[in-house]
Formats: sequence, structure tokens, C-alpha cells
Amino acid sequence: MRHASTKLFLTIGLGAALVATGAQADDRDDWPRSLTVGTASQGGTYYIYGSGWANMVGDALGVSFGAEVTGGPVQNGTLVQTGEHDFGMVTMGPAYQAWIGESELAPGLEHTDLRAVFPMYQTTLQIITLEGSDITSVADLDGKTVGVGPSGGTSDMYYPQLFEKLGLDVNTRNGGASDQAGQLQDGLIDAFAFAAGIPISAFSQLEAQADVNIFSFSEEEMDQVLDDYPELSPAAIPAAVYNSLDEDLPAISIWNFAITHQDMPESLVYEVTKTVMENHDRMVQIHGAAEETLPENFEHNTFLPWHPGAVRWFEENGYEIPEDLRG
Repeated sequence: MRHASTKLFLTIGLGAALVATGAQADDRDDWPRSLTVGTASQGGTYYIYGSGWANMVGDALGVSFGAEVTGGPVQNGTLVQTGEHDFGMVTMGPAYQAWIGESELAPGLEHTDLRAVFPMYQTTLQIITLEGSDITSVADLDGKTVGVGPSGGTSDMYYPQLFEKLGLDVNTRNGGASDQAGQLQDGLIDAFAFAAGIPISAFSQLEAQADVNIFSFSEEEMDQVLDDYPELSPAAIPAAVYNSLDEDLPAISIWNFAITHQDMPESLVYEVTKTVMENHDRMVQIHGAAEETLPENFEHNTFLPWHPGAVRWFEENGYEIPEDLRG
């Protein structure tokens, strides 16, 4: 496979225990010489989480594994489908749209070469504003200018639709997570609405520099929209995650999975799955969202076939992959 040229290679040593966990594959002749995983914009959870697990796997297996900044899940699915990236990270809503050929990035192209590798965590829809703006709810965004992350990302896919269904007139803008946090602080946008694992790094950094409001969709608003989006589900943002919260907040979430191409060598995908699934403590050190990076959460994938290498690891460890989801 050909890979994009701009890569971020990380070289943090993980120690002998981790290297031992990532056992050497029996036959590496068909492994790519270097590996790339698509993440998202800097300052977002995907970038931190993806860079971390790529580095961890690369160190454990003794291979070059680079994490690349992308537009997020929609683009990641297409980059893996077309062979430009070896691995990617996707939310299951955009992944399903890509699977059936309705990706906004590549309409008409059924992404049926995609295969699941391991469960990641739930993406939660979260919104941040400056305290002085008096914008403290989704309803307050009516008539405002709101950043919704990179074009083609999960935020860009869902927020405009949800705002419209709630009858809100919102002007949305695209940009990277760090950039839009800066735009909010500079008064260029009224709010920044993002979808990522908890906590969002850009939100944490912003609340350390300014007084902010952090909120999501209310239970009443969720009742109005969730029936139209079966891939979305109610969730909560724990109060302990952000200093600005006094109590848990209701929110909307969607699951994320790591993916690869069906032609990726089975032995390689087995080792990748093994390394991530058997080093939970290290994954949580990379990002707190990895608390949900647990093998039992494989069940939240209901449509995407699993790569045979991943199937082998899960079934060796007592998890039964449904017959219709075996890649």
C-alpha cells in the first residue's frame, strides 16, 4: 500500500514488560515497511489517543508506526478503504454511512474493505462557550456562529443536522480543535461544539485560561432528536472531568472503533489487537477516554466485519464474534 508522506513518529520507550506483551509475529514478510494511522486535528482526543496507541504498538512490535493529522472519522474511513492509510479511527455513524456508499467525502463508493480491529471509547458531543457570553445551553446558540471542528469530522456531520432538527438557526464554521478553541477565546466564534472522548484536551486547556461554560444537549432535546439517529445514544459527562462542572451533564454519544483494510496481514492485526487490548493501564495513561478501551466493548460494533487477526485474538480470550461479523 502507498501511504501519505507527512507522518508523526513518536519514540517513547514503554519498558520490557510491554515489549514482551507485543510478541513477535511468526512471519513478517508480508507486513508493510511502515504503518500509518489516521487520527484527526491537533488538540482533539483522536490525535492524542491515536498518536499514543500507534507509538505503543510500534515500540512493542519494533516497527515504524506514524500517526497522521486528518479531518477525522469520515476521511479516515476513506483513507483506509483506498489503501492510503493502514489503520484509522472512526465513529460508527460516519463508518456506517461510508460502508453503504453514502460518505460525504466519497459518495457512491461503498467502503466494504473496512474491518474492525478493537473498540476505543464513546465520543461525546460537548459544547464550550466563554462565561461572559451568557450562552449556557444549546437553545442559546440560535442565531450564533459556532465552530464544529474539521470539515468531514463527526462534529461537522452531526451538529448542523441536530441544530436544524431543533429549529435553531446556527452559522457553523470548520477548523481544527486547537484553532477553534483559540477563535472562541479571541471572540471570532460564539461557541465551539466538538465531538470527542472525555475530556477534550482543547476544552481543558481553554478552561485553564478563561472562565467557561461547558454543556451538551438536554434530556428534552435528546427526546426530540435521538429517534432519528439509532447510532446515537444518551450518555453523561462526569462532573469530575472538567473544573467548570458542578454536576454530571446529560449528553449524546456514539462509539468509536479502530479499523484497518481487509488485506492487512492477519499476523500484524493480531499483534496490534493484542498489544492494545492487553495494556489497558498504559492506554489510560495515554488518554482518560481509554477507560472504555476494553475487549468486552466489542459488542458495540453491530455492522462492521472484524478483521481475521482481531477475531483470532478475541476468540482466544473468550469473546465470541458473531458469525455474520467475521471478516
